[in-house]
Amino acid sequence: MLFADAFLARRLEAAEAAVARGCGGRGTPILETAGGCAVFLGPESPLTQVVGLGLNGAVSEAEFSSIEDFFRSRGARVKIELCPLADAGLLDIVSARGYQISEFSNVLARRLGGEDGWAAPRARGILPGEETLWARTVARGFFDEPELTDDEIEVGKAITGIPGVSCYFATEAGELAAGGAMAIHDRVAALFADSTVPSRRRLGLQRELIAARLAEARERGCDTAMASTLPGSPSQRNYERLGFEVVYTRLTLVS
Repeated sequence: MLFADAFLARRLEAAEAAVARGCGGRGTPILETAGGCAVFLGPESPLTQVVGLGLNGAVSEAEFSSIEDFFRSRGARVKIELCPLADAGLLDIVSARGYQISEFSNVLARRLGGEDGWAAPRARGILPGEETLWARTVARGFFDEPELTDDEIEVGKAITGIPGVSCYFATEAGELAAGGAMAIHDRVAALFADSTVPSRRRLGLQRELIAARLAEARERGCDTAMASTLPGSPSQRNYERLGFEVVYTRLTLVS
């Protein structure tokens, strides 16, 4: 069992922040303040957000205003992924400024020890030159559409450009049907971007993608793995089946 204290939360949120920083590459507007990381990847990008805010102590009104200015000066709404172990004073700030809850997400984690013995015959790492194919496959699952816009594909391509990120495919009947990614920070493996095309769901592909990434995480010396899912979702169930547990629930706040 994991104890969801502030130390664990700081490790997990730092891993999430490392993913957020990496998505934009060089030249991406990033603001480091109040223990958090604000990243701008376009006004409509789901990756434009703040992660890790308030986990290293109190957040001042001036620091919070600098975050608002960072996004609003670029034409984006302020989006905050708020950990429940963040400084309690943040609740007063966001309440006074009229922020609303747009979503809940469960953060799951597990310790990594010996081998689990889970096979993943349909999962493999992507090959050089398959970055756009991976981005398209993942976007088909996320957006649930056979035809995709360039902006939707760019979200996935941003992930493949993160230094050190591992991207995986899962195949079914010879078709590239699912994908997932993993980034490592301070021995924490952050598993993210899990997506399966609609016609290939409920075939166990995500479970194999999780197992394959956990095997790599062990090989690379990680002691903890984490993921974020919607509460009560099939993804949460799949992660729990592979030994993860919910350690806290985050709020997504928007201005």
